[in-house]
Formats: sequence, structure tokens, C-alpha cells
Amino acid sequence: MGSGFADVAEHVGALRLVDHHVHGAFTADLDRAEFETHLNEGSPEPVPEWMTQFDSQLGFAIRRFSAPVLDLPPHAPADEYWARRAELGVSTVTERFLRAAGVSDWLIDTGYGAGTVLDVGGMAAASKGRGHLIVRLESLAEELAACGVSGRAFADEFASRLERATRHAVGVKSVLAYRAGFDIDLSPPPPHAVADAARRWVDRGGGRLVDPVLLRHGLHAAVRLGLPIQIHTGFGDRDLDLHRANPIHLLDVLRTPGVADVPIVLLHCYPYHREAGYLAQAFSNVHFDVGLAINHVGVRSTQVVAESFELAPFAKQLYSSDAWGPPELHHLGAVLWRRAVTSVIGRWVEDGDWSATDALRVVDMVGRDNARRVYRLG
Repeated sequence: MGSGFADVAEHVGALRLVDHHVHGAFTADLDRAEFETHLNEGSPEPVPEWMTQFDSQLGFAIRRFSAPVLDLPPHAPADEYWARRAELGVSTVTERFLRAAGVSDWLIDTGYGAGTVLDVGGMAAASKGRGHLIVRLESLAEELAACGVSGRAFADEFASRLERATRHAVGVKSVLAYRAGFDIDLSPPPPHAVADAARRWVDRGGGRLVDPVLLRHGLHAAVRLGLPIQIHTGFGDRDLDLHRANPIHLLDVLRTPGVADVPIVLLHCYPYHREAGYLAQAFSNVHFDVGLAINHVGVRSTQVVAESFELAPFAKQLYSSDAWGPPELHHLGAVLWRRAVTSVIGRWVEDGDWSATDALRVVDMVGRDNARRVYRLG
């Protein structure tokens, strides 16, 4: 490789990233079976005894890139990796991986698994970086239902709680894709429909919010608030109907008056990252990432990142790991993104298709600057 590729590699390696969508790392030690369960995004069930999740792209990536952080050689066998991890303990392991990620800012969705993972302050302390809060809309509504608020009071109380919850937040997030999919009416519901839906939901005991009316209400309450709205799209665990999580189904809501005034950030997107790239080109307020997939496709993340650069303007792309639980995922997201960007953009520079100056500028945009602008980070 020539000097152009080397310049890109050096710059990418030194860049302090902004992980614009992430969750906390585990606070307690796990046994190996529990750990391996969390290396599978699709299934919540225990790993069958006749297989190991280390035999996956993610598992191989851990042994290749995470093992040296624990003082092991690359490709250390899974048994040796696990023994060393258990020897060090959760606090040391977490600090090592979070600090090795090279992330300056973590934008943390605390709406799932609270109490089992580090909160915003805990992530900042363990990583020696900065933590920023992202408020999950559906979790806020579920807390409201647990208090027994229903009927006509629901809409006003939700708006009030959302305003209070986001006073120190940089954005909000919706998991609408999991709860109803995008192929539904996503227009703002009328007040009487919200009141009726809230009453029915609370009368049934509340719990997991799946009512489309209340999901729509939460989304448009967030639009009125004006903060960036993160929307899960693409793959996730198996309670999501993948074909209904294609972001192209969001076309109608993106055309809705008022929505165009708010940054919409499409999360993950794989295998629909090309559709997300189209939406980012077509709508000035739409941004996206290819987080989550990067970890799970491992060495193939180079191809996914390359495809993400095909159509979308570079000012519309952001870095994310979407790590939750094992701190290896917080580290690997950064390592694999850096590796992919270096390989893809470095090759373009080497071939003379991009200038080195443009390449380094785009790396900074996607890895750091776009997130700082969208979320107004200081």
C-alpha cells in the first residue's frame, strides 16, 4: 500500500469517535452461557449445547480484535479467551474495552435493561469519555401507564413528562419498528383516539406498548418537541417482523408537515441500508448509520460500509456501534468501522479516485462531526 492509504489509516486510527447510538455495558459478571447468548442479536434463547456463538463472524472478530485488549494473542482459542476474561473481572474488562474504543462521546439509550447495564454517568466514568442521554419514547409511555394515567389525561401528561425527561437529553428514540412496524398509518392521531387507546391499554394493565395509536402519538409528540428522533430500522431480535422494518415504509411520515423540521436518524438499517441511503439523499432532515450490523457481520463489515457510501451524501452518515451488554461490542463496533473505512476509502485514495484531503475530511464527518452537528454537542 502507498502513502495515501497509510495516511488514511493513521488518521482513522487516531480519530476520537462519537458513538451516536449505544447502550450501557454490563455491570455484573456473566457465566459463559449468558455471555454467548448476548453474541446473538436474533434469538433470546440459550445457545444450543452442540454449538458456540464464538463460531460466528462476531465470535471470530472478538477472538481476533478483542483478545489483544485482554493481553492475549489475536485468534486466541475461545476457551483461553473466556478464562482470561473471567480472571480479569467485569470492571477491568469493561474499562479496557471502553477506553480502547477511542470514543469521546457516547449517546446512550437507557430505555432497555436499566439496572443491568451502566447508565450515562457510569459509561462516562468507565470510558473516561462523555455520556449523553437519549430518551426512549415507548419506555416513557410505559412508565406513565404504570402510574395509571389514562383517557384524556394521557396526552397532556405524556407531553409534560417528555419535556421533563429531555431537559438534559440530546435526542429521543422510537422502537416503533418492533411494536407495530412501519407499514401502518403513521399520521398524527386525533385526541379522542389517543384518549380511547390509553384507556383501553391502562385498563388491560399497561405493559409493553404495541397500540399503533399511542405509538403514533408518541412519535408526533417528539416531532413537536424538536429534538433529533432516532428510529430503529432493519434487523433486530426475532420479535421484529423484518420486512415491516424497511425504512422505505417511512416515506409518508417523512412527507408529513412538521417532520421535515426535525432531524430523523435511521438506526442500523441493514439489510436496508441502501434504502436508507436513498432517504438520506431525498430528505434533507434524514440521516442514518449502519451500526449493529457492523459487529454481527464481522469481517464482512467492510462491504456493508462500502455500500453505505454509495448514494447518501456524506454529511448524512453517522458512526454507531449500538452495543448493549458485553463491552466487547462497544470496542468492536469502533474497531470494525475503522478497519472498514480505512480499507474502503484508503483504496479509493490509493487508486486516485479520491484525494487524500477529501478522504480525511469525510472520515471526520462520519466518525465525529456529523453527530456533533445533528445533536448539537458542545
